[in-house]
Amino acid sequence: MSFVRACAVGEVPVGFAIGVDLGGDADIAVVNTDEGFFAIRDECSHAAVPLSEGEVDGCTLECYMHGSRFDLRTGRPLELPAVAPVPVYPVRVDGGNVFIDPDNPIDIQEQ
Repeated sequence: MSFVRACAVGEVPVGFAIGVDLGGDADIAVVNTDEGFFAIRDECSHAAVPLSEGEVDGCTLECYMHGSRFDLRTGRPLELPAVAPVPVYPVRVDGGNVFIDPDNPIDIQEQ
């Protein structure tokens, strides 16, 4: 795994998300919840808008445009209109920084 620094822990308050560009094929939303940090592709599978601009509720992230909610642990959509999952990525917190492995999405079949 090739973890890269995404942001500082202090940049993402609990209950919020930010979009980060790690130089790969897609931007990633870093989400801070009561259960810790999560990383999910920053693009709704329904409308191709940034998920990082949506609302965090527990371990879900809601797309601001049409209300699709995604499970941050699996990327699976929990509400229509989205029906396709979005990739989620391994996260590690170390020394006040959030690291993500953007090259190795978590296989949701294992979840």
